[in-house]
Amino acid sequence: MREETTTCCIAGGGPAGMMLGFLLARAGIEVTVLEKHADFLRDFRGDTIHPSTLELMHELGLLEAFLKLPHSKEDHIVARFGDDEITVADFSHLPVKAPYVAFMPQWDFLDFLAERGREQPSFHLRMQTKAEGLIKQNGRVAGVTAMAPDGPLSIRADLVVAADGRSSDLRAASGLPVEVLGAPMDVLWFRLSRNKSDRNQTFGQVAGGRFFIMLNRGDYWQCAFIIPKGSLESLQVRGMRAFRDGVVALSPFLQDRIAELRSWDDIKLLSVAVDRLTRWWTPGLLCIGDAAHAMSPIGGVGINLAVQDAVATANLLVAPLREKRLTDTALAAVQHRREFPAKLTQSMQIAIQNRVITPLLVSRGPVTPPLPLRLLQRFPLLRRLPARLIGMGIRPEHIGPALRPVRPN
Repeated sequence: MREETTTCCIAGGGPAGMMLGFLLARAGIEVTVLEKHADFLRDFRGDTIHPSTLELMHELGLLEAFLKLPHSKEDHIVARFGDDEITVADFSHLPVKAPYVAFMPQWDFLDFLAERGREQPSFHLRMQTKAEGLIKQNGRVAGVTAMAPDGPLSIRADLVVAADGRSSDLRAASGLPVEVLGAPMDVLWFRLSRNKSDRNQTFGQVAGGRFFIMLNRGDYWQCAFIIPKGSLESLQVRGMRAFRDGVVALSPFLQDRIAELRSWDDIKLLSVAVDRLTRWWTPGLLCIGDAAHAMSPIGGVGINLAVQDAVATANLLVAPLREKRLTDTALAAVQHRREFPAKLTQSMQIAIQNRVITPLLVSRGPVTPPLPLRLLQRFPLLRRLPARLIGMGIRPEHIGPALRPVRPN
């Protein structure tokens, strides 16, 4: 087995892994990021770049270049309950450089970070390389074993970061305890073409027993159809025609293109899971992003929490990594910094799941907006609260002075 060495080895090229790799390399730390796929093209990945993440791009001096990528802007989030249209959040009042949500395919976001990373001499991105196991030495994690296109590989590192998602192989190998919180729903992802006469706004539509979200991706709609957990098989038994009719009943303007869904092969299942580690680290290993706390898709906050984890990790660990004095206390400090925001966000998601989503999914009669949403409609000023919670999150991170680029003498 070939062997390499680095200072920090990151498993997973998602938002957490790519942002952390870029920030550490920008600060002069030798870093290797492992991504098991050949590219970042996955339709089921989240599209929502929230104001908190856009503010970080501004602090890095990258916002102008970032916003040249194809995207749409939404400073209001709208949901329709039957015939009632509710503005759920108003981001326009947030005190940031970009007070809106940017809807951008996640692969563009990750490609952008990868390109910025490659500009740093200490950044190494290995595509089609899957982290499979942990190397342990003297009671601590000392690296990873991986499978690369040209064969098995071992990478020795002062720090291994598991950012390889909710089904993290490294998390499983670590034996760190997981608390499963549960989710009552799954999501069916599919795409339908978008006509120029369609509305521009990304929106959600709720009607008896059905919850449908459409994300504007320019020339097509990325659609999320929320179903009770484990109910896909019963939908398939009823047939594709019944499913298409259900979509059109929610959004009649799709009638002229719903036939684009030819079979169940055109629909991908995203199994929703909400869980979290009770401890994010073991000596030599740290878990962040979905590997530490898998989020519900409610609010589209997962990508942004992952980025916040990466920034906090870089802020707290860049000096110990640079000076070769990484300690367990430093790893515990990352969890201490980010555990409260993750727990509180999950608690809010679970409350919405139990009090809003579950009753809507089992309802078969006329749907009326829940009381909190009716209050948002009646008192527009209240819309700033969900905008703050969704758009900025709990305890937003900032690019600290330790992450400034190291300049050669």
